Amino acid sequence: MRSFLVVAVVLLTVCDSAVAAERPNILFCIADDASYPHFGAYGCEWVKTPAFDRVARDGILFRNAYTPNAKCAPSRSCILTGRNSWQLEEAANHICFFPAKFKVYTEVLAEHGYFVGKTGKGWGPGVDNDANGKPRQMAGKPFDRRKTQPPAKAISSTDYAANFDDFLDAAPSDGPWCFWYGGFEPHRAYEYGAGVSKGGKKITDVDRVPEFWPDNEVVRTDLLDYAYEIEYFDSHLGRMLKALEDRGQLDKTIVVVTADNGMPFPRVKGQEYELSNHLPLAIMWKRGIEAAGRTVDDYVSFIDFAPTWLEVAGVEWSKSGMHSSPGRSLTDVFRSPKSGQVNPARDHVLIGKERHDSGRPHDQGYPIRGIVKNGWLYLKNFEPSRWPVGNPETGYLNTDGSPTKTELLNRREDAATRQFWQWSFGKRPIEELYHVASDSGCMKNLAQLAEASEQKAAMIRQLDAELRAQEDPRILGRGNVFDRYIYSAEGTRGFYERFMRGEKLNAGWVSPSDFEKTPLTDDGLPVPR
Repeated sequence: MRSFLVVAVVLLTVCDSAVAAERPNILFCIADDASYPHFGAYGCEWVKTPAFDRVARDGILFRNAYTPNAKCAPSRSCILTGRNSWQLEEAANHICFFPAKFKVYTEVLAEHGYFVGKTGKGWGPGVDNDANGKPRQMAGKPFDRRKTQPPAKAISSTDYAANFDDFLDAAPSDGPWCFWYGGFEPHRAYEYGAGVSKGGKKITDVDRVPEFWPDNEVVRTDLLDYAYEIEYFDSHLGRMLKALEDRGQLDKTIVVVTADNGMPFPRVKGQEYELSNHLPLAIMWKRGIEAAGRTVDDYVSFIDFAPTWLEVAGVEWSKSGMHSSPGRSLTDVFRSPKSGQVNPARDHVLIGKERHDSGRPHDQGYPIRGIVKNGWLYLKNFEPSRWPVGNPETGYLNTDGSPTKTELLNRREDAATRQFWQWSFGKRPIEELYHVASDSGCMKNLAQLAEASEQKAAMIRQLDAELRAQEDPRILGRGNVFDRYIYSAEGTRGFYERFMRGEKLNAGWVSPSDFEKTPLTDDGLPVPR
C-alpha cells in the first residue's frame, strides 16, 4: 500500500510538472491608436504590416474585436482587469487614479510563476499606486533601457525589440513568461509628410478617405503619416517574432497583436463609432490553436483577454483575487477548427464611455452606452446638450490636434462645408442607430425610422439588461459619480474654468488654432453678442 502511495505521489508530481511546462508564454502587442481596417491582413494595401499578417496567417484573424471604451487608459484598464470600464469606478475615466482594489492579470500571473515584463507604453495615462501609495507595475517590470534613432521626428526612440531581447535574457529558463509590448505608435504627433518623404508612399495610395472628412492632399498626407507609424510598430513586432524563432520559443508562445483604440483622427479616437472601437486582432499559438489561418467573425471584447490568459496559465479566476469578469475565455475559439462564426453566443459586445480629456464646464464627461450586434450599432448619448468632444472655446480637447482636424475646423464658417465640422464636433441626438455592416462611417442614423424600430427596441432591451446585471452606476441612476472623480493630473482639473478666466494653460495635444474665439451655437455659428 505504501509503495502504491509513493508511486501515486510521484505520478501526480510528474503530471503537475508537465502541466506547468505546458503553460504558454504570452507576448501581448498593443499599438497606440490604430483602427481595424488598417492592417494588411484585412485587405488594406496602403499600410504594409508583414508581421501582423504573419500572425494572422499562422493563427487566427478576428474580424469583430472591440474595445469597450475607445481611449487609452480606460481601454487598457479593461484589458488588464477583464471588466468593462463602467465596472471600474475611477478607471472608467481617462487620466484617472486607478483604484487599488482592482487586481490585474499581470499581477496574478506573476504570483503563479510567470516572469512578467513590458516595454513602451503600459497602462495610462493616470496614477496607478497600490493601497500603500507605491506605484504598481501594471503591465509588468519595465524593460525600457535600449534606445534607437527613430526614422521620423515624432516616433519614439524606445527600441522595443531590443528591450524584448533583454527581457528574454532575464527570463528564467524553467518557467513561462508574459511580456507587454506597448508601442507609442501611431499615437500623435506625426512628422508631416514622413509617409511620403521617408516611407516612399504616394498620395494616391490611399484607396478611400472616410466620407466624414474632405478628400484632399492634406488629409491623405495625414493618413499616410499614420500608416508609416503603424508600419514602424509592425517592424518591431517582426523583430520580436524572429527573436522567438531564434531562441526556439515561438511554438510555445501566444502572440497577440491589437490596438487600444481607433486612429487619432476626428470622429474616431475617443468616440464610440465603428472606427473608434472596432480594432485589429490577430492571435497565433502554434501549440494551442487548431487549424491556423482561420478568419473568425465572433464578436470579441477586450474584457475576454484576462480570462483567457488565466485559463491557459491554469489559474482559476475564483482563486485569483480578481473581481468578477463578464468576459469569456477565447479558448473555445482557439480549439475549434471552424472559420466564420465559431460560437453563436458571441454575437455582440457592449461599449461606452464616461469622461476622457478635459475641456467642459466642471470637468464633465460625455456619457455613452452602446451595443454592437450582428452588424448593427446602437448608442445612447445621456447628455446630448453637452459638446461631445469638448467645448469649442477650449479646443475640442477630446480630439487630438492634427492637419485633418484643422481642415475640418476651417470649414465650420462655410455653409457649404460646415457638415464636415458637424459630423466630428457638433452636438448629437440622444439615440443613434447604424447598420455598420453597410455603413461603417456611421453616416445614416436610423434611430427614428419606423422600419428600424424593432431592431432598436431589441438592442435597447439587451443593453439595459446586461448593464443592470453588471451594476453600471449610469443605468442605476448614479451616473453623476463619474463626473465627481478627479483627474489624476492636477493641471488638467478645472481646465475650462481656468481657461475662461484667462489663465495661460498648456494643452499640448491640440493646436493653438483649435480654440474657437467665441462660444458657438449648436449649428456651429458664433453665439450672438
